[in-house]
Amino acid sequence: MARMIDQIRASKLPSNMMQFAARGALQVSAAENIEILVHLARHNKVFGELARMTLAGWDEKACLAAASDPETPREVLDYFISPDNVRPKLLPTLLENPSVPESQLVKLATSAMRDTLDIILKSTRALSFPGVINSLKSNPYLKKEQLGLLPPKPAEQPPPSSVAPVPEAKPAASASPQFSGVETASAPLAVAETDDAASTPEDEEAVATYMKDHAHDIAAEGEKPFQSIGGVVELLGQDYCPVGETAAVPASPAPTQTAGSTAAKPPTRPAPKPADSKRENTLQKINHLDVKGRIQLALKGNKEERSILIRDGTKVVALAVLEAPKLSDGEVEKFASQKNVLEAVLRQIPLKRRFMKNYIVVRNLVANPRAPLDISLGLMKNLLTQDLKNISNNKEVSETIRKLALKMYKQKMDEANKK
Repeated sequence: MARMIDQIRASKLPSNMMQFAARGALQVSAAENIEILVHLARHNKVFGELARMTLAGWDEKACLAAASDPETPREVLDYFISPDNVRPKLLPTLLENPSVPESQLVKLATSAMRDTLDIILKSTRALSFPGVINSLKSNPYLKKEQLGLLPPKPAEQPPPSSVAPVPEAKPAASASPQFSGVETASAPLAVAETDDAASTPEDEEAVATYMKDHAHDIAAEGEKPFQSIGGVVELLGQDYCPVGETAAVPASPAPTQTAGSTAAKPPTRPAPKPADSKRENTLQKINHLDVKGRIQLALKGNKEERSILIRDGTKVVALAVLEAPKLSDGEVEKFASQKNVLEAVLRQIPLKRRFMKNYIVVRNLVANPRAPLDISLGLMKNLLTQDLKNISNNKEVSETIRKLALKMYKQKMDEANKK
């Protein structure tokens, strides 16, 4: 008797049965159910999305059994270890499965986020492949201390005769255990200093490329000055007051002076806090720049300058911030949640694969009432159950988003209860 998966591949099942299959409701073994769901998720345009949602919440024990079995079909293993579908609890087992090829491990290591990197670094099998090691070294999320955990390439391993002299080199090494605390403490300082340091060749290349690619837009803006979305008061805070000035005080009759009394002094606003002064000085610096100058600062500047320029009313300047080589994940997470940025910024973020690998960025975009409706609708399928529930109760987002979030939340809960 032919297996159900073979009938599905041959498109011999009616539509209602295909829907049951996409929900994982067919009366077949757990392993075949998973194989059917993966096939639908990858190849069926009608029921593929439903199959992907079903797989995301599929029984963990059954998934672990499939992930550990060398006899599991290659298509299933490839699906589970794909960067878009990988589940942290399945990953250790998948990494040690001999049927998962090196090419898939290399692909995962290239795009892995920090939590995935931690798991890969604990896998003996994964670290036995030179291609995986090379991909990990080029991964921007690999920390310096994790780099030391990687084994050297076979060609770099010292011959047995050269092992003995190693202890003599210890006094000259600066990374000995007793100094590790000092180095760790000084690392953030070094990062902070380099953020304001002279531009790197990478920065200069980014500027040249951006200027060339957007020459028409830059010329069209002419000498347009900096104007913050939301205004300067919202940018600097409600207590903003330019240095050397006092807050405006309503006019009032001159106080009468009586014997033994002194004239009442008009109230003055206290001087801005140092942090406000620093932010104001940064704003003054930006205000003196033309469009080209602000683009260069967006690409080569520091975090403080990027946080202001992302709100530039000139689109070509604001979008330049998203191309900055030093731009961090934390900054993009904040940008995705901001209501006082151009719509073009919120549209550009999802176009960058690096940003979309960050779940917080995706969640913040969907929950941002300023995000375009088509962007939010397209990203909702990636949200976890609890976040769908939270968005369904968020009165700031549109009613369309709330209704769809509630529908998807109920679907996921119903599917979880059927397991």
